Amino acid sequence: MVSEREVKRLRKIAIRLRKHIVRMTGLAKSGHPGGSLSAADIVTVLFFYKMRLDPKNPHWKERDIFILSKGHATPVLYAALAEAGFFPVDELADFRKLTSHLQGHPDRLMTPGVEMSTGSLGQGLSVANGVALAFKLDRSPRRVYVLIGDGEMQEGQIWEAAMTASHYKLDNLTAILDYNGLQIDGPVNSIKSVEPVAEKWRAFGWEVRKIDGHDIKQIIEALEWAETVKGKPSFIIAKTVKGKGVSFMEGKVKFHGVPPSEDEMVIALKELEEREKELENEGV
Repeated sequence: MVSEREVKRLRKIAIRLRKHIVRMTGLAKSGHPGGSLSAADIVTVLFFYKMRLDPKNPHWKERDIFILSKGHATPVLYAALAEAGFFPVDELADFRKLTSHLQGHPDRLMTPGVEMSTGSLGQGLSVANGVALAFKLDRSPRRVYVLIGDGEMQEGQIWEAAMTASHYKLDNLTAILDYNGLQIDGPVNSIKSVEPVAEKWRAFGWEVRKIDGHDIKQIIEALEWAETVKGKPSFIIAKTVKGKGVSFMEGKVKFHGVPPSEDEMVIALKELEEREKELENEGV
């Protein structure tokens, strides 16, 4: 069982990632803060607790693989890679600049630690299948994790990939749904309902678990559960809040693809810094 000290360490990192997300999108005056903030706790646990990685050797042959299928949420991925040591944190200030290696969507040829160039929604899970199948053929213990968006589930390719993963019994593959309920045009279930989510994925041959996507302990427990699943891929439905951690962004569809203004950036960073201080003062 994970210790309270470890949970606190991870919660601190998640706040740092959120601060980076706010700064990056605010300075760039561009980007997708809402869905990056909602995924911060999930990405924190993956990069700083669960996955085997070597930032000094991004192509280490024993590493686990993370694919950001909802490729527009690059701020959370870049923040995690920088905090993990794949490149200097101060380079985050160059987000979306023309000559930067931190473009609006991830490019595996430009950015250390990026495993797939994503942006065309629905494709990440298919690539994750291929990687997981290769690991199976190699009898490798490596695992593949793919983060998908709830609006992304409206893509037909997701369901083709879901069938493929169960057909090949890819139990080294875990897909995590960032279920924040909002996409660029409004509420997901108003645009095109994706429910019943759990029942659909089970019908496609996956083991399914539902969690609070902002509860560090639940995320850890779900990822450890996924490692025990045999003969099937695993699907974690992480219920999240769009814009989580910044009061005026939470649950607001506007911030799917609209960055904070200069004034909003100041307010958001102040909120996150206050939460950081509160966490520091909490006993363990």
